[in-house]
Amino acid sequence: MTVLLAQAPARGIVSKAAGPRERAGDRVFQAVLCAAALSVVALASALGFQLAAGSRLLWRTTGPAFLWGTTWDPVAEVFGALPFIFGTLVTSALALLIAVPLGVGAAVFLAEMAPRRAAAVCSFLIELLAAVPSVIIGLMGIFVLVPAVRAVEPFLISALGWTPFFSGAPYGVGVLSAGLVLAAMILPYITSITREVLLSVPQSLKEGALALGATRWESVRTVSLPYARSAVLGAVFLALGRALGETMAVTMVIGNTPKISASLLDPGYSMAAVIANEFAEATSDAYVHALIGVGLVLFVLTLVINGAARWMIHRLGTPGKGAPR
Repeated sequence: MTVLLAQAPARGIVSKAAGPRERAGDRVFQAVLCAAALSVVALASALGFQLAAGSRLLWRTTGPAFLWGTTWDPVAEVFGALPFIFGTLVTSALALLIAVPLGVGAAVFLAEMAPRRAAAVCSFLIELLAAVPSVIIGLMGIFVLVPAVRAVEPFLISALGWTPFFSGAPYGVGVLSAGLVLAAMILPYITSITREVLLSVPQSLKEGALALGATRWESVRTVSLPYARSAVLGAVFLALGRALGETMAVTMVIGNTPKISASLLDPGYSMAAVIANEFAEATSDAYVHALIGVGLVLFVLTLVINGAARWMIHRLGTPGKGAPR
């Protein structure tokens, strides 16, 4: 009560001291910030509207069957996007399956166990990896990763060929190579964000767990990770958004074959890759509208996944809510 009474006159003094010039400046500042925020909303809305308008011929002729059609034949003007949706989702899921444990593990080591100087150097290199252009990573994929995968695939076929996921011929290019390239591209995002979040965990919570007899691993598992789980989940979904929209690196190693196969060794195709590969060759209106329709599907898919991410983060609560008490 004493504090409130002491603050009330101070607020009144500030309010009276703020002259018309200061209030006008605040209003201008607020208007500029509001315009900046609205410009982002307008840009996203304009992008969605332009994609919908640019693909209207496709939806008028093919309709929703475009989403589950499996034939992509520009000569006969038969267009189905399911092979591209399948390739995009499978490569992104494979990338997350590889990158999430590696990224979170690396972040825990750098934040909790590594010497401070070594952690700083490693963090700098990881952030530098995030800045490498995707075309450079794609070139490394062609000249380094694809030959390595081609050398390993015969062993995978002989050992796991009885499963549908590792059957087929050892091409080198394919869904497995695309997933590995995407994992390398999203790994820095997961590691950097998770490390920063783990560093923000209050030291008193960690020291309390250690004082109660917990080992370092138990402290990480029961204190740090629960405290930071919603932020870590946000980092994973941010990486997923990057994986869904990645174009050049995936185009160079996925094989660019519009078919659906359970085998990770077979070539595939992604939505971003087909747009990049074929848009310059599209000569008819139906072909152009079909490619823009693929872009619209990718846009909506990204919105849905980001919406799901926001919902899950909201369900988990703010950072620190899950920390043990």
